[in-house]
Amino acid sequence: MQFSYIIYFALILLGCCLVSKAFIRLQLSRAKHASLRGHSKWSRRIAGKIPFFTYTDAEYFSTDGAPDNIAQLRRVGMQRLQDNLAKQSVKTLAYCESIEQSISDIRFTSHYRVPFPYRNQLSKIFKLGSIADETKGSQIKDLDGNWRYDLSGSYGVNVLGYDFYKECMHAGAQKTQLLGPVLGAYHPVIGENVALIKQISGLDEVSFHMSGTEAVMQAVRLARYHTGKSHLVRLCGAYHGWWDGVQPGIGNNRKTHDVYTLADLSEHTLHVLKTRKDIACILINPLQAFHPNSDSASDVSLIASDRDTHFDKAAYSLWLCRIRKICTQQNIVLIFDEVFTGFRLSYRGAQGFFGIQADMVTYGKTLGGGYPVGVLAGTYSLMKRFKNDKPVDVSFARGTFNSHPYVMGAMNEFLRRIQLPKIQALYQASEPLWNERVACFNQRLLAEKLPISITNMHSILSVIYTQPSRYNWMLQFYLRHAGLELSWTGTGRFIMSFSYTDAEFEQVIECFVKAAKQMSQDGWWWSCAELTNKTIKRQFVGDMLAAMFPILSPFLRPLLPAPLSKLKNACNATSESLTEAEFVAPSNNITNQVD
Repeated sequence: MQFSYIIYFALILLGCCLVSKAFIRLQLSRAKHASLRGHSKWSRRIAGKIPFFTYTDAEYFSTDGAPDNIAQLRRVGMQRLQDNLAKQSVKTLAYCESIEQSISDIRFTSHYRVPFPYRNQLSKIFKLGSIADETKGSQIKDLDGNWRYDLSGSYGVNVLGYDFYKECMHAGAQKTQLLGPVLGAYHPVIGENVALIKQISGLDEVSFHMSGTEAVMQAVRLARYHTGKSHLVRLCGAYHGWWDGVQPGIGNNRKTHDVYTLADLSEHTLHVLKTRKDIACILINPLQAFHPNSDSASDVSLIASDRDTHFDKAAYSLWLCRIRKICTQQNIVLIFDEVFTGFRLSYRGAQGFFGIQADMVTYGKTLGGGYPVGVLAGTYSLMKRFKNDKPVDVSFARGTFNSHPYVMGAMNEFLRRIQLPKIQALYQASEPLWNERVACFNQRLLAEKLPISITNMHSILSVIYTQPSRYNWMLQFYLRHAGLELSWTGTGRFIMSFSYTDAEFEQVIECFVKAAKQMSQDGWWWSCAELTNKTIKRQFVGDMLAAMFPILSPFLRPLLPAPLSKLKNACNATSESLTEAEFVAPSNNITNQVD
């Protein structure tokens, strides 16, 4: 009898344990964002199932159901645009083509400029070169002598203008040239660098690396080492480099079991941080305040016109304050990944911008003064790589080129120069200045009745499309022709330097408006009442399913929106007939403002 009681008691304990674990697991699931971005395993699985399909030449110009006259207008406009681009950049395109098959990254970035069903046809028509040999201020020149206003910002490096960094690189090299590429021994300029970084970060120690990704890797390793906990938390959509631990999901086929990807701005996330005992650190990329729970905007994902970015500084500041409090209470290391936002949002980066002190901060990009760099700053207790009472219990991290003399020299020039009154004045005026510039930008777009608006987080801008369309991604090519240089993400992100004068920014607006008006005149933003974002996305899903299951295509079609032929008929009745006679030919001149 007693044995039976023991069994019953054991079963009750087991049941309670299972219920408790299920409840904890449910809490974790609720803290994940509902999208695939919040579920890395599922995103990886689904990405592997999505088939490639392409639209035929006949479908290419009318996948939105546009009538035949609009499709022809688009066809003629695209060919004219490509002819002009080819004439502008003969040497650049030829050189890029000569190395394309030897550099995989070139093929990757050129491949992923547009939604994949349009990729094959576009590659036949459009060739874009990514070769440049000179910069001045806010402009960049290709091999054919075309000067374009740079909106790529060198992926975040160019905060203060290209001339500023060329001066840092030159002066830094002069400081350290007598030592040359000596590695292991430090050039004495490192001492001032450390002192200034400590002052800016508000932290105790510094370690140097060759990239922002490496700095983040070291921060996570040290957080786990000192807390004795296994897991890190990253927020949905945030980017922290390409290494396995912090880039789960699409782009990383390796399974990651010690990373929690949780929703940004979520009470459920705060609850998980409060209750779980295995969380060593939380990574915060402050740029996520611009697009919470979403990846950075890119033209490759412009299937419809429902892309959204917005910035609420007060709300995100409050969110970070709450995270800061919980991290202090629960012995969780708060890491600010400032590789992108450091020295842009303010002199003290996001810490100064949002008024939050982190336990660790990673820097990169601009801090190198033009050279590759990664820097980690942290408290004394977290940065220590060994334990006094355990002689072989260490946290190892080294790199051959860490603290390279030339990098240290350029960094020293950068850190010294941002102390100057004129640079400090730029920082003080930067936030209201960029908000005002974007407001003027939007006023002009509204006045021109273009289906576009601009959103911003400080000097980082993004294009929002306000009318349903399947062809928004075409704008990047019109912008290039009008004299604007974009990164491979297209219109998703414009990274502006502080070197832009009001007059230069006005020129950027003029170039942008010119390009958008030409795109509109070429028929790409044709629309009708039946064409909605929902219809576009459902049509895309239908095309994808038909590619996956060709045999079931006849049965799937009735479940999806009306075929394009029917949509054409519905829209044709309400369409404004545009003709080639209404086409306004673009200028062949590239803006040149630096002479």
